[in-house]
Amino acid sequence: MSRVGETLIIAIDGPAASGKGSLGRKLALALDLVYLDTGKLYRAVGYLMMARDINIEDLEHHDSKATLRAVEVAKNLSMSDIENENLMNEGVGAAASIVSSIPEVRKALLRFQQNVAYNPKGAVLDGRDIGSVVCPDADFKFYITADIETRAERRFKELQKKDSDVIYAGVLGDLERRDTRDSLRKIAPLKVSEDAMVIDTTSMSMEKVLEKVLTTIRSEAS
Repeated sequence: MSRVGETLIIAIDGPAASGKGSLGRKLALALDLVYLDTGKLYRAVGYLMMARDINIEDLEHHDSKATLRAVEVAKNLSMSDIENENLMNEGVGAAASIVSSIPEVRKALLRFQQNVAYNPKGAVLDGRDIGSVVCPDADFKFYITADIETRAERRFKELQKKDSDVIYAGVLGDLERRDTRDSLRKIAPLKVSEDAMVIDTTSMSMEKVLEKVLTTIRSEAS
């Protein structure tokens, strides 16, 4: 474990709907740190691409024009763009997974993430490659996971609040595709950092997860 001056940087990685976002928000609040859900950066790029009628699937086919547009959007992203409530729609999540597989887009967003992380106070960041790429020298690294059925059920209930027509099978299938895409992409794939603490939240409440993480941080920092 390394420290960057007096800055406290906490990296949280894991697959979609594992609980890492909820943990990140609660942890940042408990420790009075800045919080960044880095997945929203890719969601914002995907959303803005769709809003501009750019075919997201062209990115999967390595279309140069679509890639240039995606990089342009990424370079000009602002904090206000990631606060859009429409970013959590499931269609945007699928677009984000495609966008996040583009090396040029990831490179464009890396500085944004590191500027947040390496502020004088520190931050809590969650995503797919925080501990391995964005903040490899983070003071604490956690990998939050859960079985796919549990994650699908969580996401299904979350989406039902906005859309009563959402189908569980569709949510499960989308998560399976995103897991495969995130794990197999050539650049910054989803993986467990060697020095990360793995926490399976399948049978744990968020309160228990938060308690476990805070206990770890406070015991090692004391």
